[in-house]
This record gives sequence, structure tokens and C-alpha cells, in this order.
Amino acid sequence: MTRIALLQMNSGIDPDANAARIVAAANEAAGQGAAMVFTPEMSGLIDRDRERARAHIVPEDQDRVLAAVREAAARAGIWVALGSTPVLREDGRFANRAFAIDAAGAIAARYDKIHMFDVDLATGESWRESNAYAPGEEVVTVQTPVGKLGLAICYDLRFPALFEEFGKRRCDVISIPAAFTVPTGQAHWHVLQRARAIEASAYVVCAAQVGLHEDGRATYGHSMVIDPWGQVQLDMGGDQAALGFSEIDPARIAEVRAQLPSLANKREIPRLAGR
Repeated sequence: MTRIALLQMNSGIDPDANAARIVAAANEAAGQGAAMVFTPEMSGLIDRDRERARAHIVPEDQDRVLAAVREAAARAGIWVALGSTPVLREDGRFANRAFAIDAAGAIAARYDKIHMFDVDLATGESWRESNAYAPGEEVVTVQTPVGKLGLAICYDLRFPALFEEFGKRRCDVISIPAAFTVPTGQAHWHVLQRARAIEASAYVVCAAQVGLHEDGRATYGHSMVIDPWGQVQLDMGGDQAALGFSEIDPARIAEVRAQLPSLANKREIPRLAGR
């Protein structure tokens, strides 16, 4: 069994304040025996005012949040799955980038969010992530203390092909950090997270943003850990920021894959001629 921690956050428009919260959580998680701590999407900065945010979005090697988290990981001796933080790419566009940081503070893997959140909700909320952010192009997995970890971000949750690939790669755990809106969270959050765990026969770890943020948006919360059978091990609710704990059990993964070997039984679906 491997103990993990999930940081449910209410990130704001000040990256230094956000970094301080992550650093404190890494220290607390290590002190309580966690081998790895998971943080939400946009842990380092949440600001829908892109002109104001632009001053804080810099190349990866200049990002203060990333530097602080790497230093904290090394000092505490804990892995950190930094759910994501915005960084400036060489082409001048932004990337919504996740990082796996090892217990020596080194970057073990990085993943740029593939699917852009471009939607118009019935509530009147309109989001166009692709206006500023460039989509990623690679599926990323990395070996960690919890086993092979697949990296996804928020809206990726709605695209089964990505999780099919994680299943093919026999991921033990899939990280889906998020800043889900309240209406979409109420409708789809729990059922989609459970489905992805069942499909991949893997643990799903979903650290989430929660509450009303400084930029005016509201996020759903309910940071979760789902086991490979689709059972909810942890649900942190939608009321407040907090640090939660759960366990990853390799034996449970093996047990589920033995009694329901869907990954082994999978066949390619033949293309059917149009009629």
C-alpha cells in the first residue's frame, strides 16, 4: 500500500500565494507519510483575465511556482504531481502543463493538455481555452512511487481514446487534475471519473479546484480517488480547500484485472462499410 495526498485548492491570481499553499501541503503530506501529493489543474494561477495573467505566465525555466514546488519536493523528500500551471511556449502561446516532480526535485515528466475547453454552457458561461492555449500532442506516462502514472488534465476526461491508451500502456494510476465548472461537475464529474477507472482497470486520482475564486469563477471541488473497480475511496466534497489522504494498493489492481480482464480481452473494432 502506498499513501498519497490530494490538495483541494482555491487558487487565485497571485502565483506566490498559490505556491506557498502547495509547498505547505507537500510538507504536511510528507510528514503524514505520503509518498506523493497531487494538486489540481491551474494550481499555480487561476485568472480568466488573460491580460492580467500574462504578466505571470513565463517560460518553464522562469516559473516561480514550479521552482518553489521542486525545491519543496526535494526538501520534504516527496513526489509532487503538479496538476498544471500555465507556461509560455517558445512560439509565444501558452501551455496548460502538468508536471511529475520526483523526491529529489527533478522533473520526471511533463504533459501539455491535449483537449481544449471551448464550450458555451446553458448557464451563460463561455470558455475558449484555445484562444490562448496551444493543445499538447503527446500521451505521457511516467514511473512513480504509485506505479505507472498516466497524466491527463480536466477536459481530457471526456475523451475515452486517451484513457484507452492509458489502458493499453497498463497504467496503475491516472491523474486527472481539474478546475471543473459547477454545472458540468454536478452533471458529470462522478460518473465520468468512475467510468475512466473501470475502463482502464486503474486507480483514478482527481485533485480539484473548489469554491469561488478571485477571478469570479466557481469550481466544483470533489477531489476524488477511485479504485480500479470504480468504487469511490475518497470524495473531499465541494465546500472548502483541504488536504486529503488515500491509499494505492497494487494488489487491488491485480485483483480487478484478474477477475475482469477487459484489457486482455479487448479486440480492435473492425471498420464497417457505410450503408
